[in-house]
Amino acid sequence: MRGSVTRVAAIDCGTNSVRLLIADIATGEDGGTLTDVERRMEIVRLGEGVDRTGRLSPAALDRTFTAMRGYARLIERHGAEAGGGPVKTRVVATSATRDAANRSDFVDGVVEIFGVVPEVITGDEEAALSFTGATGDLARLRPARPYLVVDIGGGSTEFVLGSTSADAARSVDIGCVRMTERHFKDGDPPSPEQIADAVGDIDTALAQVRETVPVDEARTLVGLAGSVTTVAGIVLGLPEYDSSRIHLSRITGTQVHEVTRRLLHATRAERAEFGVMHPGRVDVIGAGALILDRIMREYGFGAVVVSEHDILDGLAWSLV
Repeated sequence: MRGSVTRVAAIDCGTNSVRLLIADIATGEDGGTLTDVERRMEIVRLGEGVDRTGRLSPAALDRTFTAMRGYARLIERHGAEAGGGPVKTRVVATSATRDAANRSDFVDGVVEIFGVVPEVITGDEEAALSFTGATGDLARLRPARPYLVVDIGGGSTEFVLGSTSADAARSVDIGCVRMTERHFKDGDPPSPEQIADAVGDIDTALAQVRETVPVDEARTLVGLAGSVTTVAGIVLGLPEYDSSRIHLSRITGTQVHEVTRRLLHATRAERAEFGVMHPGRVDVIGAGALILDRIMREYGFGAVVVSEHDILDGLAWSLV
């Protein structure tokens, strides 16, 4: 049987960023491969203030829709290059939109831009898609199974345990934006008391994860999303962000702890000097690194495998 190639587009709108993957997926008797056509990320801070107000602000929606209109133009262009047919497209929204009372404003805007209804997915659905995307190309490293895949987002963090598919999952409301707004808003750098309060909040959530996910069974920790990849880039000493160097890198708990300490004791200006740092991540990276550090300490992982592939890749695969 001859294989076929399908061009797909996946958009993930989280609390901190909106991301796009346009990919060609080839399927056949021997399985399939995913090849990037375009992979983009914009920091839009959709979830700004949601923890406090329960609503998406007009400014945050405007930033998000501006980025999405650019993505829609890219999808149209690459669809034409692929032969003119419509590109299969899926849009999902995660933590901030789940929590917002006015999420219908977001839904209406997405329908206008992309012509598809966004799916406001649950934490468990988010975790399963992240697992599919993150573990697709781990085989060449031959890491021990089962995996604990951890996706540190802006508003929430997803935990999923499995070997070939998700066996157990839990989403908890700790994310780099949420923790920053709760604990570090007035600290530059945050005070020891603010850090201690954040640690208490994170550790409470990690205890909740243990109630439904047998984390002690995991043999390999896989870390996803911008907080994890940025920490990895700092550990690797990269002068600028390089996804090819970061993807499938392995960093130790000692290295994570040291970078976390540096970030939490640095001013905003000092954090911005790291070459791998996206400007939109400067304010929230300390909290994101702290979440990763506490996960490794509380669950006893000596190292984390860093993946650049995540929910976007899982969404792309779901379209075929």
